[in-house]
Amino acid sequence: MLPPGGRISGARLARLLGSWQRGGARQCSTDLAAAVKLLVADGRLPVGTRLPSERELTEALPVSRTTVTTALDQLRAEGVVESRRGAGSWINGPVGAGGGITGGDDTLIDLSRAAPPALPSVRLAMDTAMAAMPEHLASHGYDERGLPLLRQRIADRFAARGLPTSPDQIVVTSGAQHAWALVLRLFAGPGDRVLVEQPSYPNALEAVRASFAIPVPVPMLTDGWDVDGYEAAVRQAGPRLAYLIPDFQNPTGLRMPSEAREALSAVLRKTRTPLVVDETLVELALDEREAPLPMAAFGGDSVVTLGSASKSHWGGLRVGWIRASRDVVHRLLSTRAATDLGTPVFEQLVLAALLESPEAVLRPRRAEARIRRDVAVEALRQHCPQWSFEVPAGGLAVWCALDGPVSTRIAVVAQNHGLRLVPGSRFAVHGGCEQMLRVPYTQPPEVLREAIGRLGVVAASVAGTGFPADADLAAPVA
Repeated sequence: MLPPGGRISGARLARLLGSWQRGGARQCSTDLAAAVKLLVADGRLPVGTRLPSERELTEALPVSRTTVTTALDQLRAEGVVESRRGAGSWINGPVGAGGGITGGDDTLIDLSRAAPPALPSVRLAMDTAMAAMPEHLASHGYDERGLPLLRQRIADRFAARGLPTSPDQIVVTSGAQHAWALVLRLFAGPGDRVLVEQPSYPNALEAVRASFAIPVPVPMLTDGWDVDGYEAAVRQAGPRLAYLIPDFQNPTGLRMPSEAREALSAVLRKTRTPLVVDETLVELALDEREAPLPMAAFGGDSVVTLGSASKSHWGGLRVGWIRASRDVVHRLLSTRAATDLGTPVFEQLVLAALLESPEAVLRPRRAEARIRRDVAVEALRQHCPQWSFEVPAGGLAVWCALDGPVSTRIAVVAQNHGLRLVPGSRFAVHGGCEQMLRVPYTQPPEVLREAIGRLGVVAASVAGTGFPADADLAAPVA
């Protein structure tokens, strides 16, 4: 069976490719293959798109038939293109989370996921959870709120951070992404506008689009959040909802100071705009600084807070939570059954065990992340000295300003050097951020050194290449 998708004409593909030739005649086929991969990585050649015939493409570019054939052979070998006799060729390899072609080499060093492996404490917590399971096996196992023990411990963690919270303000979910989807379902509908940071977490943006709402970007300043920009955006866009990551923002790593939290909360309260705060990275403070109070301490009942164990403990647990007013919790629970019937009991018991003495678990995680951050910073300064960045005070990644708009090109070329990366454009609402690149430091130190050494080679190879002027990278997404 052939994949669904429309056919692109040779003339249209030639326009998209633009000035794709970078080297001499001997490198022509390699340049053509690389240019097609750029279009796939940027989403302008979606999976399933039927390609023109070799003859049509030869006439449209124009190049020799040998050049086209060799380029297609290379793309087929890499899994980007698939062909069948009598059926033609089509795009086979989707752009994955790393901005590379999925289905490729599993030996790639993955710098696409800012998520660390589990600590030994997770294994010990699993033993505790297994011992506690028998008392739950006699029940039906469904609980749309979450286990009382886990909700109490999550509430206690909020209280320890200066935000008094009761267990009936907590709903346990299957990760923060699931929590965000539930909140979107409650607050926003088709055509509604949702204020988001620019840049922001790609999966959060995709969730907004999946709900048929419209993400409205508010650009971040180099040193943080533009409160005046949010006030203008609220006035002009009339959003139903705002979504922020104030603690070690993904991808910039910035943390919002108390003054900005108070001012921004006042702007949103004045217009009665609900605020959803993503605290997935809040526990990963790596420098000894006094932490600001949670946003809900400033915004009150108008703030819904999302949390997760994925960054602080282990993504494989798939346990998150929502903290909200009792009224919002009631409304969430009344609609949850349409999407799921609760979070798995065993995983909840594992997290409850981890939260029994939370600091004993989190101290080793922070120490590990601090070492890896310092290794990444040192390696970036050594191998990519032409880039600039701020050393993050927390979180799991460095947000680098490149020496040109080459982020997607770096992500594509990096595959040939055994790296998987996310181009900066994935963090933007309507494209852009091509001069930025997120470099996570979640790999072991020796792997990080090797990966960033390779990244330096990639950066040098594409320095100053940029994009064709007619590549249409800023096409809006509805």
